[in-house]
Amino acid sequence: MSKKNKIDFKRQDAKLYSGKVERFDLVKVPPMNYLMIDGDGGPGSESYPAAIAALYALSYGLKFFSKIEMEKDYVVGPLEGLWWADDMETFITREKDKWKWTMMIRQPDWLLGEHLDQVLETSIEKNGAKSDAPTDEATLRSVRLETLDEGDCVQVLHVGAYDDEGPVLAQMHNEYVPQNKMKMIGKHHEIYLNDPRKVTPDKLKTILRQPVHLQ
Repeated sequence: MSKKNKIDFKRQDAKLYSGKVERFDLVKVPPMNYLMIDGDGGPGSESYPAAIAALYALSYGLKFFSKIEMEKDYVVGPLEGLWWADDMETFITREKDKWKWTMMIRQPDWLLGEHLDQVLETSIEKNGAKSDAPTDEATLRSVRLETLDEGDCVQVLHVGAYDDEGPVLAQMHNEYVPQNKMKMIGKHHEIYLNDPRKVTPDKLKTILRQPVHLQ
């Protein structure tokens, strides 16, 4: 596949990865496949770095597998996360120790569980040969390939530090959703459009998405 024909999810499904600050959009999100891994606590939790390292290791492993074995190439998608808690107000108050998460990276439809199994064993072998590996075999094996079907969702683009999301979420949860006769369902979804290691916090771009039931 030529570079011109390489699939880029952010371009192919632009409405799902874009928006305007302070503008809430209603979008229809189709079923999509993701590599997923679960954990709890905020991004500063002990298990988080190894989980993210495992996601990326397997995502790039699948990309190269697809390119070489299937002659289908694509751009590895952005990091995404499903976040929830027993009390969703903790996302507004930023009580991170009470959060739970599923971090994930989107995968093309043609990649199946059997392909992940092949790439997993290769990744474990490579990882085991590194004394300073960023993750471990148990974490790699806890990654799964799963379909997420969100349907109707409200989303907004947030520009700024992650810890500044509270007021935007409060407006979404407590004003926009009930005022438009919707009910929140499912889990809070974030899509990280740029790399926090490469941009300053005030320039971080994050899609904040909430599945809803249209009443």
